[in-house]
Amino acid sequence: MRDIFEELITARENDDPFSLYSVCSANQLVLETAVRRSVRSGLPLLIEATANQVNQEGGYTGMRPSDFAARLQGLCDRYGADRESIVFGGDHLGPYPWRKLAAEKAMQSAETLVRAFVAAGARKIHLDASMHLGGDTTAVPDPRIAASRAAQLCRAAEDEYEKAATKGKPFLPPVYVIGTEVPVPGGTLDDDAEPETGPAPTSYASLLSTLELHEEAFYSFGLHDAWRRVIGVVVQPGLEFGSEIVHPYKRRHAEELKQIFSVKANLFFEAHSTDYQSSEALGALARDGFAFLKVGPALTFAYREALVGLAYIEQRLHGRSKNRILESLSLIMRRNDKYWRDYYAKGDDTELIFSLSDRVRYYWDDPVLVQEVEQLFQSIDIHERVTPGLVSQYLPRFSGPHTTSMFLSGLHDPREFVMYAIDAELSRYEQACFSNRGCVHAE
Repeated sequence: MRDIFEELITARENDDPFSLYSVCSANQLVLETAVRRSVRSGLPLLIEATANQVNQEGGYTGMRPSDFAARLQGLCDRYGADRESIVFGGDHLGPYPWRKLAAEKAMQSAETLVRAFVAAGARKIHLDASMHLGGDTTAVPDPRIAASRAAQLCRAAEDEYEKAATKGKPFLPPVYVIGTEVPVPGGTLDDDAEPETGPAPTSYASLLSTLELHEEAFYSFGLHDAWRRVIGVVVQPGLEFGSEIVHPYKRRHAEELKQIFSVKANLFFEAHSTDYQSSEALGALARDGFAFLKVGPALTFAYREALVGLAYIEQRLHGRSKNRILESLSLIMRRNDKYWRDYYAKGDDTELIFSLSDRVRYYWDDPVLVQEVEQLFQSIDIHERVTPGLVSQYLPRFSGPHTTSMFLSGLHDPREFVMYAIDAELSRYEQACFSNRGCVHAE
């Protein structure tokens, strides 16, 4: 059975390292595009669902871990993917969705969450217990408490794996990612900060302390074997994004941190919030030991960008006075501000719909929007009416009329416009992660 994580370790030992980009999204077309790209390129892919998106209560997508795993399996079957090359994982698995409950109850729910992911076949588990829970006396838990809670969750994951193994389920044991310097799920940032400043990077002393505290906590729970499978640690390399700003990666922030690899050769860094970083920055992260590059909002941003562009094309073709997607988004987001009110200061349409934070991603499963999107696809007559000039004007991911003309000549489904936009973003991550491995560009 293929073990992509063992391959990461072996590749580093052979001085031929590569990284993995992780698609952290539950959007159907994003997932479909990612699986298709992996099949066409022959390169492995991580797909991770967050605790907010998918949990035992349904999350904001209405899916449980088993539902998400089934969706992923369906896409693999559809495109003929090697299932061992498409790795399912859980991101920010911990008590965050239940953080307002008393700590004991929140952790009970978090244990159930982790068990559900492992039972569904999740291989890579990001243990995140870095947030304040009901009854905690500090805004952020003491690092020792956070480490103990992470170990408690790992114990639940190991118990679930052992139970599955006794039933003969054919999957490898989980690998774990730890770390207390973790961005808040969903993204947050003070956009008033200067672009040159950015978030404070993790210090080497803090990294060592995190590893020592987690090792101590794991051992106290009898998790000696699981500790050997801790493959990643989340560190803050000074990059982040917010509603209207992107803090770029600066390699000097990782110089000191990289000393850890001489002590722990089987450990890698995980970078969160890599969305909107330049291609050069993504490549630098991969070269600096960040074996896991998380991306999510940038992919659904591309999805939204393409849908709005298609709606503008349809508006021009059919003489409509309004953009049907923009109008519906505005109405739905104002009717239900649950997913953006704590993140946006202005609350105007520009911020709601076009923000880099892409809080609009929480609304695409609304029945009204589902219907609008489907009607949009059905109303576009590809072969007779959509011209290279229109596409070049309204869909910015296309590089120009010549490329657009070639694309249109083989197009049979309007969804391909959206998938093209998403794929353009994925291609940057693939190139960054596999640049020294003869990366194949899937068109």
